[in-house]
Amino acid sequence: MHKVLQIAAAAVLGISAAATAQIQSSATKAASSLLQRRSQSESVSTDVTAGNVVVEDAIVDAVTVNTISVADSLLTDSAAVANAGIVEIAPIPEYYLLPAVFDTYRFLDPDTLPVGVKGVHGAEWLDRTNYIYSAMDRAKQAYMISSPTTVRYNQRWLPEPPKKFEAVIDPSTQKIDIREVKVDPNAGKNIVAPEIDRRNWIHAFTGNLQFSQAFISPNWYQGGNNNLNMIAQAVWNVKLNQAYHPKLLFESTVQYKLGMNNAPDDEMHDYNISEDLFQWNMTAGYKANKRWYYSMNTQFKTQILNNYKPNSNTLKAAFMSPGELNIGLGMTYNYANKNKTFTFDASISPLSYNLKTCTRGRMKETSFGIEEGRKTVSEYGSNAEGKLTWQILENISLRSRLFVFSDYDYIQSDWENTIQFTVNRFLSTQIYVHMRYDSTSPVIEDTDWHKFQLKEILSFGFTYKFGN
Repeated sequence: MHKVLQIAAAAVLGISAAATAQIQSSATKAASSLLQRRSQSESVSTDVTAGNVVVEDAIVDAVTVNTISVADSLLTDSAAVANAGIVEIAPIPEYYLLPAVFDTYRFLDPDTLPVGVKGVHGAEWLDRTNYIYSAMDRAKQAYMISSPTTVRYNQRWLPEPPKKFEAVIDPSTQKIDIREVKVDPNAGKNIVAPEIDRRNWIHAFTGNLQFSQAFISPNWYQGGNNNLNMIAQAVWNVKLNQAYHPKLLFESTVQYKLGMNNAPDDEMHDYNISEDLFQWNMTAGYKANKRWYYSMNTQFKTQILNNYKPNSNTLKAAFMSPGELNIGLGMTYNYANKNKTFTFDASISPLSYNLKTCTRGRMKETSFGIEEGRKTVSEYGSNAEGKLTWQILENISLRSRLFVFSDYDYIQSDWENTIQFTVNRFLSTQIYVHMRYDSTSPVIEDTDWHKFQLKEILSFGFTYKFGN
């Protein structure tokens, strides 16, 4: 078997008759080793001397190859190969006779004898065929590595790509035809690339409508009240496309969040407002170096609806009561990984202006740090802001924002975190945690909460997104 495959490799490579004789010598040694391994497993005596091989007590002359024509006759005449004492095989596939081209070294599977498909009668040809293909590849590669000077073609040396061939099965003759694939040199010359609209601005909109509900029967042993909670949020984000403006940074985000729940214990109101926030954030900058920008940061937030204390007409919050505007000048660091699954922005503004307002006369302005009898207060200091978005998994994402302002007399900070679990395109679950610190917050009676404030909401509902 090895002899025939080595000779086939010689014919495929198109080498000289002297090189073929060299292959014959090594093939005889390979055949000896092969038959000795077979004799150990099948009790077949072997003796390779003077060009003779003994198989099952029958002496068969070894094949002598002196010319390429003899090798060709062996490759195309399976009967001649069988009569020469080699294992009976199918005809060598014609595509092995294509010009050989060395491209790279391959790690081939270890050499094994074709022992047949166990338990499947008449399927031994499958193992033999696979063995032929494997041995042919091994013989071709072994000769290329050991005798590189006799290889006619090397992919590195080819002035132009070799011809492309394809194998076509003809069911009528049960043969595989090797056909050359004709390539049209003019193909693709008339293709005109489509015009791509230049988008200077990148828009993204996200809308959420989340619900939580609880029902408690009147005879529940622990008591309690039914409740229904609703949270709606809309976020519109606009960014300057840095692919066309690499030295500029601009991002604007407008969002509105409204949370409401029924109030069965409130005799004066049918519902309570748990969240009411309109907020606008803007960052504009000019590139200083690789990731740093000279920047200006602006933040404005207020409440839209009136919010009352339970069982009372006393206002807790209203439009522009309170209202906050913060403007800072400094530096911004901008980072995004290659896949845009993780982004981080950090802004440091040594110069910052903060304005607080309380325009409703029915509210105590002192609870917002404004002097009694006044509607606004201006503060000067410094601020810092960090924003992070992380697509943890395909359906899990994290958004986090930390903002700190200080006028060197008091400190105010907000840290918002949202973890979203996406069920499908329209359904999601959110965990929202908002922590706030205000060093001027008044003491609340009958509670340990003072300067630290916390809000946490777990909700499930609908989500809709679109953008360009």
